[in-house]
Amino acid sequence: MGSSESDEYPDAQRTTGSEHRPAKARRRTDVPFFLIMGGLSSIFVLLIVLLIAADFMFTSWSDFREALLKREIQFAFRLTMFSCTLAALLSLWVGTPLGYLLSRYRFPGRWIIDTIVDIPIVLPPLVLGLSLLILFHLPFGDWKLETWMDKVVGFPVAFHWPAVVLAQFTVSCAFAVRTMRVTFDQINPRAEDVARTLGCTRFQAFMLVALPQAWRGMIAAGTISWARALGEFGPILVFAGSTRMRTEVLSTTVFLELSVGHLNAAVAVSLLMVAMAAVTLVLLRVLGTGLNA
Repeated sequence: MGSSESDEYPDAQRTTGSEHRPAKARRRTDVPFFLIMGGLSSIFVLLIVLLIAADFMFTSWSDFREALLKREIQFAFRLTMFSCTLAALLSLWVGTPLGYLLSRYRFPGRWIIDTIVDIPIVLPPLVLGLSLLILFHLPFGDWKLETWMDKVVGFPVAFHWPAVVLAQFTVSCAFAVRTMRVTFDQINPRAEDVARTLGCTRFQAFMLVALPQAWRGMIAAGTISWARALGEFGPILVFAGSTRMRTEVLSTTVFLELSVGHLNAAVAVSLLMVAMAAVTLVLLRVLGTGLNA
């Protein structure tokens, strides 16, 4: 007696039956999944929304405008824009070659360099600022690094605006290195190898082949570095100080306004920084969407 296909493959029959389950039944079984996952995910999103909403509810437009018209806050805004942009450019300038080397080459001690690059990310901000301060005032023979910068370069660093840039650069560069390393990891090195077989040096292959392919990552690295420099506080406070009209940036402005009891001004500056960070992130999303299109 011949057997039917369903007798020979009972498992296939059961599988087929589950695949043809009504769509309404499948949607009902998916409801608990979305409730649990959506509920857990919404906790953090709701927290951020409530934090921003609380700032908006605490202050008024008149308080916000009055705070932004203060001469000290306008100076802090200009210095913030300048220092964040310079720190981002320096981070991109250093992070691109370092990310390329960590991505393309395996050399002795590579894991040590990889670990050192991550130290500013995990190091407590106050410790980083204190380390920078000690470095520039530690005597090297008859000279200090601070004295050498003052006499040779022509300007001091600690407790002046260069200290703000250096403190921001020290942290933001680590993020630029990580971003550029991931970027080069995603670029096939075959084109660079072909260029070298055609007579290009390693430098020419990097400049003419690898770098043009990495421009999307460079935009992302620069934007992330700028945003990270914007929120830097601890190292700036210790290494550059918070002197008004000299080393004051927006992050230290919030601290200074709170220290004298001007809560409305502190909240206004906080909202300004939130707006700047949001614009930066939206710009990154828009650029990323346009570049991937």
